[in-house]
Amino acid sequence: MTAQLNARGDVAVLVPAAGSGVRLGPGAPKALRLLAGEPLLVHAVRRVAAAPSVRMIVVAAPAAEVAAVRALLEPVAPVVVLAGGAERQDSVAAMLAAVPADVEIVLVHDAARALTPPELVESVATAVRDGHPAVIPVLPIVDTVKEVGPDETVVGTVDRSVLRSVQTPQGFRHDVLAAAHRAGLDAHTDDAGMVEKAGTPVLCVPGSDLALKITRPLDLVIAEALLRVA
Repeated sequence: MTAQLNARGDVAVLVPAAGSGVRLGPGAPKALRLLAGEPLLVHAVRRVAAAPSVRMIVVAAPAAEVAAVRALLEPVAPVVVLAGGAERQDSVAAMLAAVPADVEIVLVHDAARALTPPELVESVATAVRDGHPAVIPVLPIVDTVKEVGPDETVVGTVDRSVLRSVQTPQGFRHDVLAAAHRAGLDAHTDDAGMVEKAGTPVLCVPGSDLALKITRPLDLVIAEALLRVA
């Protein structure tokens, strides 16, 4: 059954899904790898579409897979699918250009975080709605972290109490994210890093253990176990 998005919602979710995902091994693009018989992208979009504030979902697919991805997602939710760029930043910029100016909140979400609960989507959107220009969900670092030198010798132990592991969706006021992309800053691994470099304060909100990033084959095993108990 196709989900119905909120026509009066104030949130657009951008899902860059054009990456190859080499750490998962050879095969289909990462977002199209199967988890419990369905592509990661389907799991991710289904959960995003269940968030009440979401008005629009935009997916950037590999250029050769746009039609296939559009057909794949049609039974899941009404989604705009377009060709991704050479880099993640290019894909986000292309998707952002497809979002109407009156959609005030834009979230950027990794398809690889396929089990992210709708409640986390709403939590990030609410924080932006409450006046924060940029918001990221985070978890505390639980492992001891060492700084090492070029010869792999330990230089020191990092104070993990001030460190956080960053997840998605990352949320922004539409104008803040658009301005960061127009500024043409150097490539970043996430959009929060881009707006941070532009001088915008970034708020942290509690993340979710379910929003793990599926990057390695072991992550698929963990995600399948979580699906059985979630």
